[in-house]
Amino acid sequence: MLVVDRDNDRLYEIGGAEPQADGSWQAHCGAVFHADSNAVRPTAQPGWTSADAAGLPIFPGLVRYDEARLGPGGIRHALRFTVARTRRAFVPPATHYASANTSANLPPMGMRVRLKAGYQIPAGFSPEVKAILTAMQTHGMFVADNGSNWFVSGAPDDRWDNDTLVGQLAQVKGSNFEVVEMRGLVTQV
Repeated sequence: MLVVDRDNDRLYEIGGAEPQADGSWQAHCGAVFHADSNAVRPTAQPGWTSADAAGLPIFPGLVRYDEARLGPGGIRHALRFTVARTRRAFVPPATHYASANTSANLPPMGMRVRLKAGYQIPAGFSPEVKAILTAMQTHGMFVADNGSNWFVSGAPDDRWDNDTLVGQLAQVKGSNFEVVEMRGLVTQV
């Protein structure tokens, strides 16, 4: 559950939120982010998680239709993505890892990648997919959670054409990306 408090510049993210029979809610975790600052959560310590396995805020990394519909250049921020397997490590500003595997062949949480500059975005792709791919080339993406490989998270919106998104984005391969940020690797907390 994501709640944006625009009046107080706060972002509340709650993981595993489920309504209970008595009207109350139960959740696995929660975090408060200050939207009026670029600083990591004021109280976050290495090892702390959030509703996102990397300990990062989810909302800023989501692909949103209102940005994507503007076409290339409409999305002006990095995107979050998931991978099936990560290692027991994170790269700041991530604050958490979600794996016991120490293999250096697996990505750490928070690892930043970018669609290679030489990748030619196909002219026949939809404006929304072109916007997503342009953001991947310009601002990159970061490993935010475990899940399907190369899965980019988006805000739900009935205006998305999911078949087009899946079909066109599936044509972009992992080899079309390069790692751009691995400074400050943390393996122990």
